[in-house]
Amino acid sequence: MNLTQEDWVSQLTADENAVILDVRTEDECNEGIIPNATVNMDIYEGHEFIEKLEALDKSKNYYVYCRSGARSAKACEIMNELGFENAYNLLGGIIEWNGDIVAP
Repeated sequence: MNLTQEDWVSQLTADENAVILDVRTEDECNEGIIPNATVNMDIYEGHEFIEKLEALDKSKNYYVYCRSGARSAKACEIMNELGFENAYNLLGGIIEWNGDIVAP
């Protein structure tokens, strides 16, 4: 599901079962991450990315972002296909993020 930044943040803040998932490359993550983004999985890893997703707890709610929102939208589609019920894409990605960005 695609959420605006406002909706993504308000839902995330109220969600005690939330995990923030960054699907950018390691180099991109090294430039800064959204605070509390505890999981980084590079969507460009293909099959390895799928295997890492399958190892995640499907009972959690995942708030997914990338640079612009395109890769994270695809990641959410893949997650839905794998049986994740709650995967939320940040529209606009980190380049349109108005909040803090911290070192990983």
